[in-house]
Amino acid sequence: MFEFIRRHTKLIMGVLFLLIIPSFVLFGVGDYTRFNEGASKVATVDGHAITQMEWDNAHRMETDRLRASNPSLDGSLLDSPALKYATLERLVRDRVLIAAANHGHLIATDARLAAELQQDPTISALRRADGTLDMDRYRQLLAQQGLTPEGFEANVRHDLSSRQVLGGVVETGFASQAQADVAMNAFLERREARVVRFAPAEFAAKLNPTDAELEAFYKTHAARYQAPESARIEYVVLDLDGVKKAVNVSEQDLRTYYEQNAATFGTPEERRASHILIVAPKDAPAAEREKARATATELLAQLRQAPGSFADVARKSSQDDTSAASGGDLGSFQRDKGIDPVISQATYALAKQGDISDVVESDFGYHIVQLTGVKAAAVPPFETMRAQLEEQLRTQEAQKHFSELAEEFRNAVYEQSDSLQPVADKLKLQIHTADNVTRTPAAGATGVLANQRFLDALFSADALDKKRNTEALDAGGNQLVSGRIVSHSAAHARPFTEVRDEVRAAFLSQRGAEQARQEGQARLKAWTEQPATATSLPAPVALSRDEAQGQPAALVEAVLRADPAKLPTFVGVDLGADGYAVARVDKVLPHAEQTAELASQSRLRYEQLWGMAEALSYYESLKARYKAQILVPRPEAPSALTMGAAPASR
Repeated sequence: MFEFIRRHTKLIMGVLFLLIIPSFVLFGVGDYTRFNEGASKVATVDGHAITQMEWDNAHRMETDRLRASNPSLDGSLLDSPALKYATLERLVRDRVLIAAANHGHLIATDARLAAELQQDPTISALRRADGTLDMDRYRQLLAQQGLTPEGFEANVRHDLSSRQVLGGVVETGFASQAQADVAMNAFLERREARVVRFAPAEFAAKLNPTDAELEAFYKTHAARYQAPESARIEYVVLDLDGVKKAVNVSEQDLRTYYEQNAATFGTPEERRASHILIVAPKDAPAAEREKARATATELLAQLRQAPGSFADVARKSSQDDTSAASGGDLGSFQRDKGIDPVISQATYALAKQGDISDVVESDFGYHIVQLTGVKAAAVPPFETMRAQLEEQLRTQEAQKHFSELAEEFRNAVYEQSDSLQPVADKLKLQIHTADNVTRTPAAGATGVLANQRFLDALFSADALDKKRNTEALDAGGNQLVSGRIVSHSAAHARPFTEVRDEVRAAFLSQRGAEQARQEGQARLKAWTEQPATATSLPAPVALSRDEAQGQPAALVEAVLRADPAKLPTFVGVDLGADGYAVARVDKVLPHAEQTAELASQSRLRYEQLWGMAEALSYYESLKARYKAQILVPRPEAPSALTMGAAPASR
């Protein structure tokens, strides 16, 4: 349905990345980072500073979260200057929205906060069988992210308040069909063009560079062929899984745990009931309620004489429109779940199937309840539950023991900082080793080797120069890690003989692209000056922004931007490493007729984009109102992850 959004993910995500996506907690870089270390204030919003430390912490939390959710993610992307700058932009955005929410008195109530938390699937998974929240697991989950329940809930409340600032703008975008038609017709416009591509590979295949040319290229681009700084390290990890393996659970402990918790393992007792209702709302006059009670009492007297007539009496006399037709049947339910508490209490007070209650009063009137079925509680036998019980007990005991061992771990790596052997011997941990470790996670790195905080600690001055243990770092997921550098290799130039094949491939790629561009520009000039010489062009294709036919976006845009009054005409586009393209734009084609459904979808797409544009404009006005400024320079080369995001104020 939303094909436009699918095809233009980068544009949409750019806007969402800056404005729409909520961030409960905002969860580096070379010369750029060092340039900023001297300044404590990196941005200001509404007269309040954002410090370098706040920025660093926010970016560290964000990269840790992304690595935890996707261990295979390329660490160099996460720690690029551009992505770190994007974190600062999000910090500024959040501060701007919080300032606007505070000035506008947009407060999230306790009820709204509770509703939001209930919708969180991670938190919902922590609920027990009786519906209550397991607070111990809740605190443990948040502690892994360095949060307390109070801090987390305060962040959620802030986020809810902030969302109100832009929510009204985004969700109320409106456009008429005429407006949508003008915009979408331009978007869906098609043009017939004949495209000639000049591919670098075709020109590179004809090149045969000499060693002298390759060496000259190597010297000119020496920075490309630097071997990065690296180290051989050793490290120890204390994790919950390792602690759990050492926990012994006795058979008696398992049976005791089973007996104490048996009621929570199986299916609770269910009962089925029918009722007769004589309506008398609680706010009805006393006389009316008394009359209803008398009616119910008379019906009860009849039922005492003929209990088997309950269903017939319910069909005839019950004033519950929902159940009367089925003889008053209310179905099955558990105690105090899914039914009026008054009916539940009356049902579970009855001794056996067929028993009838006295007249009971609820907010709706007076009821007579009959127990029509009992499904006994089902508790799995101990043998069936044994493996699950053992896992639960092991986890519980390990969690208790982990906290004690964590303190010993922290003390040991600090007190004997020149070796990891003492802590390994004391806590029976394995010492791991790794070669060619760099300051940023290697592609495909997993576990603690993908943790930027750990790598930062390893390459800190103290650990690097003095070969000392790092402090015990929380690596998330109930893991503590400490490491030390065994040997270190500074960054150095790789010799030409080692990188000759890489140099040759880069040389051919660059020269091939240059020659493709030169040939394409020459053809464009010749065909523009003498159109008749453009013979043997490929078959025409219909190009539109919605249907690119596999052509590069830059070429499609150039074709659609050609002046329709001057067709046919030639356009050329430099495709960089992909060469050059020349297209003869022949004519404008009408876009395909849309069904009523597609027209409606087009209008919806336009309204969504219009709402985003209005939200972005409103956000820019808020930045000006609250004097939001970023005081550090933007990196020169933007990351692909941040393209499309609106620039922050400087």
